[in-house]
Amino acid sequence: MAGAELRDAGTAPEPFACRRVSPIMTLPVHSEADYRIAVLIPCYNEAVTIGEVVTDFRRALPDATIYVFDNNSVDDTAAIAHSVGADVRTVRQQGKGNVVRRMFADVEADLYVMVDGDGTYDADSAAAMVRKLIGEHADMVVGCRHTEERSAYRAGHRFGNRLLTGCVAMLFGRSFTDILSGYRVFSRRFVKSFPALAAGFEIETELTVHALELRMPIGEFDTPYRSRPAGSTSKLSTYRDGWRILMTILKLMKSERPLSFFGAVCALLLLLSVALAAPIVQTWLTTGLVPRFPTAILATGLALLGFLSLACGLILDTVTRGRQELKRLAYLACAAPH
Repeated sequence: MAGAELRDAGTAPEPFACRRVSPIMTLPVHSEADYRIAVLIPCYNEAVTIGEVVTDFRRALPDATIYVFDNNSVDDTAAIAHSVGADVRTVRQQGKGNVVRRMFADVEADLYVMVDGDGTYDADSAAAMVRKLIGEHADMVVGCRHTEERSAYRAGHRFGNRLLTGCVAMLFGRSFTDILSGYRVFSRRFVKSFPALAAGFEIETELTVHALELRMPIGEFDTPYRSRPAGSTSKLSTYRDGWRILMTILKLMKSERPLSFFGAVCALLLLLSVALAAPIVQTWLTTGLVPRFPTAILATGLALLGFLSLACGLILDTVTRGRQELKRLAYLACAAPH
């Protein structure tokens, strides 16, 4: 009877009770207010600037929680940060890398903004960097420093940054414009999959290589950079920290690109072996004699060391691949922001 009534009305029943869906659907647009955002500020003797930094970032990201991780400061950094409403925590192990490892382990959030407490970075760029991370579904956005003040970004630091950026690009493929920037926005899955092995200022290089190795979606955002205010002193040493960062790049190449690293060592040893053995072989072909036994033994030893280095590279390359797979699984274990 019901079927007859439908036919009489000229309306056929929809098979399997399918629902009619409008071809145009409106997706919700998410903003930074929809996420738990943590602003992480590592500090060491930044009493002159920390109050203003916390205040500026609270204004720029009103829904974020501000964390200040004090690294054994001997001034009033912790007290001032606490007085302006920051969640202040102490890290006893000295070094920025140690602070970053503790921050990433202790703080739970959806998105993380990391910035130095020296007052040189622009807080007004934070919301735009967060929106860029969300809009592009990225895992890290780096704030690229731009300034006209020579005192803010000295020529030696600029040259060192370009040199190290070029080294990273050559060793690991694509890279960033400013790998040493301390102003970054991260997704939760980046933070919770990052091992943080560095102890000092080379941590920025390690952050960059981690993103490149796992082929994460990354981005950059141009941000103003200014000089430190009067009374605030830099903790950076151009030559010492530059050397440490360069050594970090070589260590990362050895651990992340072992076949390339030990293959280069193999090639160098084989070239030395051939250079030493060539005149000996030529003499033997001409006279049938080998008059320089010590040199012949040295050439043979260098060749054996070269092939041993290549074998080490092949073995460690397999180990590294397994480590990368584990890091990738740790990365995938964390849900993407949604």
